[in-house]
Amino acid sequence: MLGLFVIIIVSWVLLHFIEKKNIEVLGIIPYPKRVIQFLIGFIIITIIVLLNIYIETIIKKVEWEFNIVNYATIFDAFVYHIRSALTEDLVFRGAVLYILIQRIGAAKAIWLSAIIFGVYHWFSYGILNERYILLAYVFVITGFTGYVWAYTFHKTKSIMLGLGFHLGVNFVNACFFESQPYGELVFQQISRIDLQDWNWLFFNLFKGLFPSVVMLICVKLLLKSRLFPQIENE
Repeated sequence: MLGLFVIIIVSWVLLHFIEKKNIEVLGIIPYPKRVIQFLIGFIIITIIVLLNIYIETIIKKVEWEFNIVNYATIFDAFVYHIRSALTEDLVFRGAVLYILIQRIGAAKAIWLSAIIFGVYHWFSYGILNERYILLAYVFVITGFTGYVWAYTFHKTKSIMLGLGFHLGVNFVNACFFESQPYGELVFQQISRIDLQDWNWLFFNLFKGLFPSVVMLICVKLLLKSRLFPQIENE
């Protein structure tokens, strides 16, 4: 929690002294319409992730076992993931991205943010000594996700929609798959078919890119929709 507080203070200092702006330019204050953006993002990505898991279940013939639900653990996991997502979003799609957009333009800033986000996951996943193919895979998947979330921040002028996406990806996956410090919160795999060679590659590329591609499409549709004009005009 202290780390998140420090990041907020540093963000305020950077925006105040470099751009002469208030931290509100990040769209971080949870006004009602911002909360709606967050909830929409969370709901959309929850549907996308569940669809992705369903596709994996069919292709790999996964059998799931329902765990005994510990609601206290689920709540702790939710708090952990929202704090983790907010921390990463403020670092990669917060004050620094805002400043870069003002100084070098949106397109370059978004791509730079995506590249750094992809490289960051080599360290966060602890895979620096792994094979180049794995490094490339993680870079492409997480980098493209970072691009979508940075694009979302730029277009919505708020971190809230992207934060909903980010939380949903992490939390919903933690309900089904192993993860640290919380994983398999609701279900666990008891059997599956492991794919080999090109089938493995194609499936994992699809599994990794599908959520981000659909998220990007949803953002573009929201920007055009009269149901959400405040996103584009705010």
